Amino acid sequence: MIRSFLDEVLLFLAPFGVYGLYLLLRRRNPFAWVHWSDQAMRLAIVGAVLVVAWLLQAGLSAERHPGGFVPTHIENGRVVPGQFR
Repeated sequence: MIRSFLDEVLLFLAPFGVYGLYLLLRRRNPFAWVHWSDQAMRLAIVGAVLVVAWLLQAGLSAERHPGGFVPTHIENGRVVPGQFR
């Protein structure tokens, strides 16, 4: 769960990191707000689009199980783990 949350956070922050690298390459101070104030909204929108696209891709390409899930149960005194059938 934490890994999937961190994946989305890193995807959202990726445009900010790329823009910060761009500022460094242009020899500008990436910690000065004047460089970020005009771009912050655009970067946030791009980050949100990346996260939504990633979630759609993950949802559409997820493994599908044709049967239902049989929960863990006891048969003949033994515990049978849950499984998809």
